[in-house]
Amino acid sequence: MTGFVYIDKDENMTSFFAANRLRRIFSTKKVGHTGTLDPMATGVLPVAVGGATRFIDFIPDSDKAYRARFLLGKTTDTLDITGQVLEEKEVTVKREDIEAVIPEFTGDIYQLPPMYSALKKDGVRLYDLARQGVEVEREQRKITIHSLSLTSYEDGNEYEIEVSCSKGTYVRSLIDDIGRRLGCGAVMTALRRTRSNGVSISDCITLEKLAELQRQGEQAAALHDVDSLLDYDIIKVTDNQARRFSNGGELDTERLKVNPETGIYRIYTHQDRFLGLGEITEDKKQLKVKRVFVEL
Repeated sequence: MTGFVYIDKDENMTSFFAANRLRRIFSTKKVGHTGTLDPMATGVLPVAVGGATRFIDFIPDSDKAYRARFLLGKTTDTLDITGQVLEEKEVTVKREDIEAVIPEFTGDIYQLPPMYSALKKDGVRLYDLARQGVEVEREQRKITIHSLSLTSYEDGNEYEIEVSCSKGTYVRSLIDDIGRRLGCGAVMTALRRTRSNGVSISDCITLEKLAELQRQGEQAAALHDVDSLLDYDIIKVTDNQARRFSNGGELDTERLKVNPETGIYRIYTHQDRFLGLGEITEDKKQLKVKRVFVEL
Protein backbone atom coordinates (compact mmCIF):
# COMPACT_ATOMS: atom_id res chain seq x y z
CA MET A 1 0.00 0.00 0.00
CA THR A 2 1.29 3.41 -0.98
CA GLY A 3 0.12 6.96 -0.33
CA PHE A 4 -0.24 9.65 2.31
CA VAL A 5 -2.37 9.36 5.43
CA TYR A 6 -3.53 12.63 6.94
CA ILE A 7 -3.39 11.97 10.67
CA ASP A 8 -5.14 14.04 13.33
CA LYS A 9 -2.45 13.54 15.96
CA ASP A 10 -3.45 13.09 19.59
CA GLU A 11 -2.00 15.08 22.47
CA ASN A 12 1.04 13.67 24.33
CA MET A 13 2.08 11.65 21.28
CA THR A 14 5.30 12.12 19.34
CA SER A 15 5.31 12.28 15.55
CA PHE A 16 7.61 9.22 15.59
CA PHE A 17 5.07 7.24 17.64
CA ALA A 18 2.29 8.16 15.19
CA ALA A 19 4.41 7.01 12.25
CA ASN A 20 5.30 3.80 14.08
CA ARG A 21 1.60 3.01 14.57
CA LEU A 22 1.14 3.27 10.83
CA ARG A 23 3.96 0.78 10.27
CA ARG A 24 1.90 -1.80 12.12
CA ILE A 25 -1.43 -0.80 10.61
CA PHE A 26 -0.13 -1.00 7.04
CA SER A 27 2.37 -3.82 7.70
CA THR A 28 5.31 -1.96 6.19
CA LYS A 29 8.63 -0.57 7.39
CA LYS A 30 8.46 2.26 4.87
CA VAL A 31 6.67 5.01 6.78
CA GLY A 32 7.75 8.59 7.44
CA HIS A 33 6.12 11.78 8.69
CA THR A 34 6.45 15.01 6.72
CA GLY A 35 7.52 17.15 9.69
CA THR A 36 7.47 16.91 13.46
CA LEU A 37 4.64 18.15 15.64
CA ASP A 38 5.37 18.72 19.34
CA PRO A 39 4.03 15.97 21.65
CA MET A 40 1.62 18.38 23.38
CA ALA A 41 0.27 19.57 20.01
CA THR A 42 -2.62 17.95 18.16
CA GLY A 43 -3.83 18.14 14.59
CA VAL A 44 -2.62 17.81 11.02
CA LEU A 45 0.28 15.40 10.49
CA PRO A 46 0.64 13.98 6.96
CA VAL A 47 2.44 10.61 7.02
CA ALA A 48 3.89 8.84 3.97
CA VAL A 49 3.36 5.10 3.53
CA GLY A 50 5.20 2.75 1.17
CA GLY A 51 6.48 4.35 -2.03
CA ALA A 52 5.25 7.76 -0.91
CA THR A 53 8.23 7.99 1.46
CA ARG A 54 10.50 8.61 -1.54
CA PHE A 55 8.67 11.89 -2.20
CA ILE A 56 8.78 13.44 1.31
CA ASP A 57 11.77 15.64 0.45
CA PHE A 58 9.90 17.04 -2.55
CA ILE A 59 6.80 18.26 -0.72
CA PRO A 60 6.92 22.04 -1.20
CA ASP A 61 7.17 24.31 1.81
CA SER A 62 3.73 25.57 2.73
CA ASP A 63 1.96 27.91 5.08
CA LYS A 64 0.43 26.49 8.22
CA ALA A 65 -2.47 27.39 10.49
CA TYR A 66 -2.97 26.84 14.21
CA ARG A 67 -5.32 27.40 17.10
CA ALA A 68 -3.41 28.00 20.32
CA ARG A 69 -4.33 28.70 23.92
CA PHE A 70 -2.13 30.71 26.25
CA LEU A 71 -2.03 31.80 29.87
CA LEU A 72 -0.96 35.28 30.90
CA GLY A 73 1.23 35.98 33.93
CA LYS A 74 3.65 33.08 33.64
CA THR A 75 6.87 32.25 31.75
CA THR A 76 8.66 28.88 31.48
CA ASP A 77 11.91 27.58 30.03
CA THR A 78 10.07 25.70 27.27
CA LEU A 79 7.68 28.59 26.53
CA ASP A 80 4.75 26.26 27.18
CA ILE A 81 2.90 24.98 30.23
CA THR A 82 5.00 21.79 30.41
CA GLY A 83 8.20 23.64 31.30
CA GLN A 84 9.82 24.82 34.50
CA VAL A 85 8.29 28.07 35.72
CA LEU A 86 10.77 30.94 35.51
CA GLU A 87 8.58 33.85 36.57
CA GLU A 88 5.03 34.66 37.60
CA LYS A 89 3.48 38.12 37.56
CA GLU A 90 0.20 39.73 38.46
CA VAL A 91 -1.99 40.26 35.42
CA THR A 92 -3.82 43.51 34.82
CA VAL A 93 -4.08 43.03 31.06
CA LYS A 94 -7.53 43.12 29.46
CA ARG A 95 -8.77 41.59 26.22
CA GLU A 96 -8.60 44.97 24.48
CA ASP A 97 -4.93 45.29 25.46
CA ILE A 98 -4.14 42.04 23.65
CA GLU A 99 -6.14 43.06 20.61
CA ALA A 100 -4.24 46.36 20.53
CA VAL A 101 -0.79 44.71 20.29
CA ILE A 102 -1.70 41.85 17.93
CA PRO A 103 -1.17 43.98 14.79
CA GLU A 104 2.48 44.38 15.83
CA PHE A 105 2.95 40.63 15.33
CA THR A 106 1.45 40.32 11.85
CA GLY A 107 3.21 40.52 8.51
CA ASP A 108 6.95 39.90 8.15
CA ILE A 109 8.59 39.76 11.57
CA TYR A 110 11.76 38.33 13.10
CA GLN A 111 11.58 35.51 15.62
CA LEU A 112 14.19 33.91 17.88
CA PRO A 113 13.83 30.10 17.78
CA PRO A 114 13.36 28.56 21.25
CA MET A 115 16.06 26.46 22.87
CA TYR A 116 13.54 23.64 23.24
CA SER A 117 13.30 22.97 19.52
CA ALA A 118 14.56 20.41 17.01
CA LEU A 119 16.90 22.89 15.32
CA LYS A 120 20.57 21.95 15.38
CA LYS A 121 23.67 23.79 16.56
CA ASP A 122 26.94 22.18 15.42
CA GLY A 123 25.00 18.97 14.74
CA VAL A 124 23.30 18.82 18.15
CA ARG A 125 19.57 19.35 18.67
CA LEU A 126 18.84 22.49 20.65
CA TYR A 127 16.48 20.63 22.98
CA ASP A 128 19.30 18.23 23.90
CA LEU A 129 21.47 21.19 24.86
CA ALA A 130 18.60 22.80 26.75
CA ARG A 131 18.07 19.63 28.80
CA GLN A 132 21.74 19.85 29.80
CA GLY A 133 21.20 23.41 30.97
CA VAL A 134 23.15 24.83 28.04
CA GLU A 135 21.86 27.87 26.17
CA VAL A 136 23.52 28.84 22.91
CA GLU A 137 23.27 31.90 20.73
CA ARG A 138 20.62 31.65 18.03
CA GLU A 139 19.99 33.90 15.08
CA GLN A 140 16.62 35.51 14.60
CA ARG A 141 14.76 34.25 11.56
CA LYS A 142 12.37 36.09 9.32
CA ILE A 143 8.87 34.61 9.34
CA THR A 144 5.49 35.75 8.07
CA ILE A 145 2.32 35.91 10.14
CA HIS A 146 -0.42 36.13 7.53
CA SER A 147 -3.22 36.54 10.04
CA LEU A 148 -3.52 36.58 13.83
CA SER A 149 -6.74 36.95 15.75
CA LEU A 150 -8.00 36.55 19.30
CA THR A 151 -10.87 34.07 19.24
CA SER A 152 -11.89 33.36 22.84
CA TYR A 153 -11.33 34.21 26.48
CA GLU A 154 -11.91 32.29 29.71
CA ASP A 155 -11.68 33.26 33.34
CA GLY A 156 -8.18 32.89 34.71
CA ASN A 157 -6.40 34.96 32.05
CA GLU A 158 -6.43 32.20 29.45
CA TYR A 159 -7.01 33.16 25.81
CA GLU A 160 -7.13 31.49 22.40
CA ILE A 161 -5.70 32.75 19.13
CA GLU A 162 -5.85 31.61 15.53
CA VAL A 163 -2.65 31.97 13.51
CA SER A 164 -1.90 31.56 9.81
CA CYS A 165 1.85 31.65 9.24
CA SER A 166 4.82 30.64 7.16
CA LYS A 167 6.75 27.43 7.67
CA GLY A 168 9.29 27.68 10.48
CA THR A 169 7.09 29.74 12.79
CA TYR A 170 7.13 28.76 16.46
CA VAL A 171 3.75 29.59 17.98
CA ARG A 172 5.28 29.17 21.45
CA SER A 173 7.75 31.93 20.67
CA LEU A 174 5.02 34.11 19.20
CA ILE A 175 3.00 33.80 22.42
CA ASP A 176 6.09 34.46 24.54
CA ASP A 177 6.82 37.60 22.52
CA ILE A 178 3.22 38.80 22.94
CA GLY A 179 3.48 38.18 26.70
CA ARG A 180 6.69 40.17 26.91
CA ARG A 181 5.13 43.00 24.94
CA LEU A 182 2.21 43.05 27.40
CA GLY A 183 4.66 43.11 30.32
CA CYS A 184 3.22 40.13 32.17
CA GLY A 185 4.56 37.12 30.29
CA ALA A 186 2.61 34.29 28.66
CA VAL A 187 2.91 30.54 28.10
CA MET A 188 1.23 28.31 25.55
CA THR A 189 -1.20 25.84 27.15
CA ALA A 190 -2.51 24.04 24.05
CA LEU A 191 -1.78 23.90 20.33
CA ARG A 192 -3.77 22.45 17.45
CA ARG A 193 -2.49 22.54 13.87
CA THR A 194 -5.45 23.04 11.59
CA ARG A 195 -3.67 23.22 8.22
CA SER A 196 -0.35 22.01 6.85
CA ASN A 197 0.95 21.13 3.37
CA GLY A 198 -2.43 22.11 1.96
CA VAL A 199 -4.19 19.58 4.21
CA SER A 200 -7.04 20.80 6.41
CA ILE A 201 -7.94 19.26 9.77
CA SER A 202 -11.29 18.27 8.24
CA ASP A 203 -9.39 15.94 5.87
CA CYS A 204 -7.64 14.10 8.72
CA ILE A 205 -8.30 10.83 10.51
CA THR A 206 -7.46 9.84 14.08
CA LEU A 207 -5.32 6.80 14.83
CA GLU A 208 -8.31 5.32 16.67
CA LYS A 209 -10.46 5.55 13.54
CA LEU A 210 -7.60 4.21 11.41
CA ALA A 211 -7.25 1.21 13.72
CA GLU A 212 -10.98 0.60 13.33
CA LEU A 213 -10.56 0.56 9.55
CA GLN A 214 -7.69 -1.91 9.97
CA ARG A 215 -9.93 -4.28 11.94
CA GLN A 216 -12.33 -4.16 9.01
CA GLY A 217 -9.50 -4.69 6.54
CA GLU A 218 -10.19 -1.29 4.98
CA GLN A 219 -7.17 0.77 6.05
CA ALA A 220 -6.33 1.46 2.40
CA ALA A 221 -9.38 3.74 2.31
CA ALA A 222 -7.41 6.26 4.40
CA LEU A 223 -4.64 6.57 1.81
CA HIS A 224 -4.42 9.64 -0.41
CA ASP A 225 -2.63 9.58 -3.76
CA VAL A 226 1.13 10.11 -3.69
CA ASP A 227 0.85 13.21 -5.86
CA SER A 228 -1.75 14.82 -3.57
CA LEU A 229 0.92 16.87 -1.75
CA LEU A 230 3.19 17.52 -4.74
CA ASP A 231 2.19 20.97 -5.96
CA TYR A 232 4.16 21.18 -9.22
CA ASP A 233 3.16 21.90 -12.80
CA ILE A 234 2.26 18.89 -14.93
CA ILE A 235 3.89 17.45 -18.03
CA LYS A 236 2.17 14.59 -19.90
CA VAL A 237 4.21 12.13 -21.92
CA THR A 238 3.59 9.48 -24.56
CA ASP A 239 3.61 5.78 -23.79
CA ASN A 240 7.15 5.39 -25.18
CA GLN A 241 8.35 8.39 -23.16
CA ALA A 242 6.62 6.97 -20.08
CA ARG A 243 8.54 3.71 -20.39
CA ARG A 244 11.83 5.56 -20.81
CA PHE A 245 11.12 7.85 -17.83
CA SER A 246 10.10 4.90 -15.61
CA ASN A 247 13.40 3.21 -16.45
CA GLY A 248 15.34 6.31 -15.37
CA GLY A 249 15.96 7.75 -18.82
CA GLU A 250 16.11 11.46 -19.65
CA LEU A 251 13.58 12.94 -22.06
CA ASP A 252 14.28 15.46 -24.80
CA THR A 253 12.22 18.59 -24.05
CA GLU A 254 11.78 19.30 -27.77
CA ARG A 255 9.70 16.13 -28.01
CA LEU A 256 7.56 16.90 -24.97
CA LYS A 257 5.53 19.57 -26.79
CA VAL A 258 5.85 22.00 -23.89
CA ASN A 259 7.45 25.40 -23.44
CA PRO A 260 10.24 24.27 -21.12
CA GLU A 261 11.09 26.24 -18.01
CA THR A 262 13.65 25.07 -15.49
CA GLY A 263 12.27 23.41 -12.38
CA ILE A 264 10.53 20.29 -11.07
CA TYR A 265 7.41 18.85 -12.72
CA ARG A 266 4.88 16.13 -12.05
CA ILE A 267 5.00 13.61 -14.89
CA TYR A 268 1.87 11.78 -16.08
CA THR A 269 0.81 9.60 -18.97
CA HIS A 270 -1.97 10.87 -21.20
CA GLN A 271 -4.20 8.49 -19.24
CA ASP A 272 -3.41 10.56 -16.10
CA ARG A 273 -1.25 7.88 -14.47
CA PHE A 274 1.35 9.46 -12.18
CA LEU A 275 4.90 8.44 -13.10
CA GLY A 276 7.00 10.55 -10.73
CA LEU A 277 8.90 13.81 -10.65
CA GLY A 278 11.23 15.18 -13.30
CA GLU A 279 13.40 18.26 -13.52
CA ILE A 280 14.15 20.39 -16.56
CA THR A 281 17.81 21.38 -16.51
CA GLU A 282 19.22 24.87 -16.94
CA ASP A 283 19.88 24.40 -20.65
CA LYS A 284 16.17 23.43 -21.00
CA LYS A 285 17.09 20.56 -23.30
CA GLN A 286 16.54 17.60 -21.00
CA LEU A 287 13.94 16.43 -18.50
CA LYS A 288 15.85 14.43 -15.91
CA VAL A 289 14.30 11.91 -13.53
CA LYS A 290 14.14 13.07 -9.89
CA ARG A 291 11.90 10.32 -8.50
CA VAL A 292 10.11 7.44 -10.18
CA PHE A 293 6.85 6.40 -8.56
CA VAL A 294 6.83 2.75 -7.55
CA GLU A 295 3.85 1.33 -5.71
CA LEU A 296 5.00 -0.77 -2.74
